[in-house]
Amino acid sequence: MGASDWFEGHWSLNGPSDQAQRFETAAAAIARCQVRNRMPEDGGAGCPILIEGLKDVKALRALGFIGPIEKMNRGWDRSRLVAYLHGTYGTRNIFDRGPPLILLMDWDRTGGRIQTNLRDRLMALDVPVDEDLRRVLLRVMKPEGRTVESLAPHAKSLAPMIEEQLEARG
Repeated sequence: MGASDWFEGHWSLNGPSDQAQRFETAAAAIARCQVRNRMPEDGGAGCPILIEGLKDVKALRALGFIGPIEKMNRGWDRSRLVAYLHGTYGTRNIFDRGPPLILLMDWDRTGGRIQTNLRDRLMALDVPVDEDLRRVLLRVMKPEGRTVESLAPHAKSLAPMIEEQLEARG
């Protein structure tokens, strides 16, 4: 009996693999944010997700996000971006009374710095941000990658789990 036989037998005796559990956790967080991201006519709150660039947009669309997505990298300095976000989305989401923005920077060192900087600037203008999705993905998706765009190859695996979570929500 080889090492791989032991691992396979161990997992089958003790339930799903670590990756399956991590993907379930990620799918639950993604489903919650998908609902907030949907436009009100689709049963959501129209809460935009702020990400770094175009590849991140493609990854989120592949995961099923259909609402507004704002890119940080658009040729503006951060002060102008923060002023735009404050002016466009205000300080509270009028549909669910939650934070008006979902902030989702990569979970690498640079993404962490950007996340902290934007959060601090927005909070200084009394604009709270929803960081739950990044917090969950940072914890459970690190082995698969440290960026939002690294979620794209896993979209097919995550999609059924996300759908299951959305159906459970009603």
